[in-house]
Amino acid sequence: MPQVMEFKLPDLGEGLTEAEIVRWLVAVGDVVAIDQPVVEVETAKAMVEVPCPYGGVVTARFGEEGEELPVGAPLITVAVGAQSVPAGDAEAAGAEGSGEAPRPLIGYGSDHSRPARRRRVRPVTTAVSAPVAPVAAAPAPAPAPAPAPAPAPVAVAPAAAGPVPVISPLVRKLAKDHGVDLRALHGSGPEGLILRADVEAALAALREPAPAPSPATVAVAAQGERIPLKGLRGAVAEKLSRSRREIPDATCWVDADATELMAARAAMNAVGGPKISVLALLARICTAALAKYPELNSTVDLAAKEIVRLPSVHLGFAAQTERGLVVPVVRDAQGRNPESLSAEFARLTELARAGKLAPADLTGGTFTLNNYGVFGVDGSTPIINHPEAAMLGVGRIIDKPWVHDGQLAVRKVVQLSLTFDHRVCDGGTAGGFLRYVADCVESPAVLLRSL
Repeated sequence: MPQVMEFKLPDLGEGLTEAEIVRWLVAVGDVVAIDQPVVEVETAKAMVEVPCPYGGVVTARFGEEGEELPVGAPLITVAVGAQSVPAGDAEAAGAEGSGEAPRPLIGYGSDHSRPARRRRVRPVTTAVSAPVAPVAAAPAPAPAPAPAPAPAPVAVAPAAAGPVPVISPLVRKLAKDHGVDLRALHGSGPEGLILRADVEAALAALREPAPAPSPATVAVAAQGERIPLKGLRGAVAEKLSRSRREIPDATCWVDADATELMAARAAMNAVGGPKISVLALLARICTAALAKYPELNSTVDLAAKEIVRLPSVHLGFAAQTERGLVVPVVRDAQGRNPESLSAEFARLTELARAGKLAPADLTGGTFTLNNYGVFGVDGSTPIINHPEAAMLGVGRIIDKPWVHDGQLAVRKVVQLSLTFDHRVCDGGTAGGFLRYVADCVESPAVLLRSL
């Protein structure tokens, strides 16, 4: 008789306590292999496919798409050793206890160094399928209050069968909150991908007030709209608040003539090969500056009352996505050349915009580079990315009147700002760091001399 194992939502690391089910990758009755992804979830940091450490037949799923589950809540049950389960036996299989079989490791996935080959017997249930209720005897989460009646779906066109081509959880939520049937839409993105603009166009075409949003997403009170601080927005709010509470920060800034830097980049890209970005050149300047001023590549251990200088530069950079602002991290940036930095920035930015960054890609930074010039602004006083000690901000590079070689000329000027933790250094160190960065921007030969 197959033994039924219960797989719970694992600890996804970095203090995350809950995750939202975005998409089920298996259905009841499917055969799964060890370490095969069974569900796609969204945490406050990233979208993650969760693999199951058991191989066998899925006998029950817990939770609907769009539902938020705490870490430790049941996800699925698997009949280990079974190759198939007749429809009439699914409930009986789900009623088996878990016995003394090994439990999954802390984190997710099994401890096998070489995952088994993944296979699937039946087509995967998609986001449009009706959620499968857990079997009667399987353990279930505590009952929740009865939800408010769902809004009637927007009838845009006859619903088509098959998977719904939509990736962004924001698009899913927008459609769900306003009762839009995603199966009825034809996406305008690549390969029919449904974009936010497609959902908004469908709502505009109806020319009638949209149904009230779900209370779990937006609560409208007499004094105005209330938006819960949860998910990514909640995580960002907590981190920024902690930074302001703990870090006595200060900011210094300087204008720099970036004409020579832009000319050097143009010359480097003119010889062929992978293109080098301005961000990569600034990152290379930052790593050289941190080698001269290691105080700014550190963190403060409050419990031990110590400043910890870090041996490697794990460089974070701010990236704006549909989900909000995220800070991917380039590991060991001090050992990368501009070409390698450009490639890694491009790779992480693409993953960020697709919502596919792993939690490890968003943690462990030691210094952050914030290019807010892409928003068309000159300066800012950013909040330090806790628990780091400093952040370099870069404004837009624009033509401005500038005195060059004793003559008034039009040059490409950028404002640089450094926000730093005053506990790790004083203004002399911070000013020295920023002046070195500005000198390298104005004359890239300064960087070559220091290498």
